[in-house]
This record gives sequence, structure tokens and C-alpha cells, in this order.
Amino acid sequence: MDKIKLYIQESYNELVTKVTWPTWANLQSTTGVVLIGLAIFTICVFLMDSISKGLMTLIYDLA
Repeated sequence: MDKIKLYIQESYNELVTKVTWPTWANLQSTTGVVLIGLAIFTICVFLMDSISKGLMTLIYDLA
């Protein structure tokens, strides 16, 4: 039980004193970049899925 308590205390100490937390403005800009990247990735996957669906439909209709 002492090892768990020590682990929690050391983890808390590290999070409070050693971790550099981003500023609010930095956090907002980084979140914006991630959301834009996610939107681009989603559009790319949607386009690839639509194209492959169209090709598969074309191939199966020929048979």
C-alpha cells in the first residue's frame, strides 16, 4: 500500500512541478490545427470510400 501512495505522490509532484503546461492561446491554436487536420483526413477517407464503392459497383455490374 505504501508503494501505491508513494507512486501517487510522486506522480502528482511531477505533474505540478515538472510538466510544462501550454498556455490557453497555444492550446486553442493547437486544437484548431488538429481539427483542420481531422477534417482533411475525413474528407480524404470519404472520397476514397466513394471512389472504391463506385469502382466496385461498376465491376459487379459488368458481370
